[in-house]
Amino acid sequence: MSDDATPAGADPTPTEADRTQDSSHETHDALQRSEAHDLEIIEVREGAFGVRGTGDTSGFGGLRRPIIMPRAATPPFGGWYDDVARALAGGDGVNDAIEKVVIDRGEITFFIRRERLAATVRHLRDDPQLRFEFCASVSGVHFPHETGRELHVVYELTSMTHNRHIRLEVVAPDDDPHIPSVVATYPTADWHEREVWDMFGVIFDGHPALTRILMPDDWPGHPQRKDYPLGGIPVEFKGASVAPPDERRSYS
Repeated sequence: MSDDATPAGADPTPTEADRTQDSSHETHDALQRSEAHDLEIIEVREGAFGVRGTGDTSGFGGLRRPIIMPRAATPPFGGWYDDVARALAGGDGVNDAIEKVVIDRGEITFFIRRERLAATVRHLRDDPQLRFEFCASVSGVHFPHETGRELHVVYELTSMTHNRHIRLEVVAPDDDPHIPSVVATYPTADWHEREVWDMFGVIFDGHPALTRILMPDDWPGHPQRKDYPLGGIPVEFKGASVAPPDERRSYS
C-alpha cells in the first residue's frame, strides 16, 4: 500500500474518526500497512485469570483463550512514522537503539534496547525533528513465559510541537530487573517509576528515590507480577468470615 493509497470503495473524504493523531497527515487506513496485521500467538491462557490448577474460584477454570500480539512491522511504515523512525535511528549514540517496531490500531511502538534508553529519550526530547517533550505514563507488564524478557516497561510520549504520540517499550529479564531511569529527562516519570518498582520489581537505575509508593516499605514481593501468590486477607462478618482467595474452594 502506498502512502497516498485509498482502499477500493472507500469514501475519499476522511472523517474525524479516520484521521491519525496528526490530522494534517494520512488516515488510519493509509498508515496501517498490510504487514502490520500479521499476528502472533504468544500464550494460551486458562481460566478467567490465567490460574492453572487449584485457586481459580471464578467458575471459568475450563476457559482457554489465545493471547495474540502483532508482529514486528517492516519499513516503510507510512506517513510521519517513517520520519520519526529515521530521526530516531540517526541520533548520536542511538543508531542501534531500536530493537523492533510494531504498528497496531493506528499506533506505533518502538522497542528500545535498555542500555540505550537514557540516550534515546534525550534524543527524542531534544531533536527538533522529534521534540517529544512530555512523558505521559510509565507502566509495567509481566510476561513470565517470555524467558529472558519477562519484564516490560512501557513509556507513552507526546510531542506537543508536532502533535504526535509514540510508545516506547523496554524489556529486562527476571534475574536482572534493571532499566535506566528517565527521570533526568522526564521529571514526570518520578512517581510512575516508583509505582512500577513497587508493583513489578523493576529497578530503575539512577532514580532519585526509588521507594514503594503503594505498599508498605517492608512488603514482601511485587503484587502485580503474574507469579505473585493470589493471596488476600480474611474478611470478617458478624458470626462468619470469608477466607482469602487462595484458600477458597476451586471450581475448576
